[in-house]
Amino acid sequence: MTTHATLQLTIDCAEPERLVAFWAVALGYEVEPPPAPFATWRAYWVDQGLPEEELGTGDCSDSVIDPRGVGPRIWFQQVPEPKAVKNRLHLDLGVSGGRTVPFATRKERVLAEMARLESAGASRLRIEDSQASGSFSVLMQDPEGNEFCVH
Repeated sequence: MTTHATLQLTIDCAEPERLVAFWAVALGYEVEPPPAPFATWRAYWVDQGLPEEELGTGDCSDSVIDPRGVGPRIWFQQVPEPKAVKNRLHLDLGVSGGRTVPFATRKERVLAEMARLESAGASRLRIEDSQASGSFSVLMQDPEGNEFCVH
């Protein structure tokens, strides 16, 4: 018997609600709503018996979902230790349209997305610009320093 697995990405972080807000904007995702009939995730977790002191502050929203139901759920798991080294896994955001689109247009699209994500709290690490190979991308960091690429 074969079991169909679902995919969830889990990202360790210090402030889940901060990253939920950023990645919802970056990916066009939605903050995952709490299970009915609860108004907040905090209310849900308290009902499930988690002590208030373990819940931190805010409404405890810690995941985003693709409103189309296509992409994976992303859960931001609060951990006590800070990020110390480069990610072993990172997200790539493809916004250029691919190699069938003229290089100048792809570059323009990537730069526009970079600016949009910077205004949402990301920071730019470096731009990779190689017209000779037809490659243009930007290495960025989310608000907690997790690397991702825009291409």
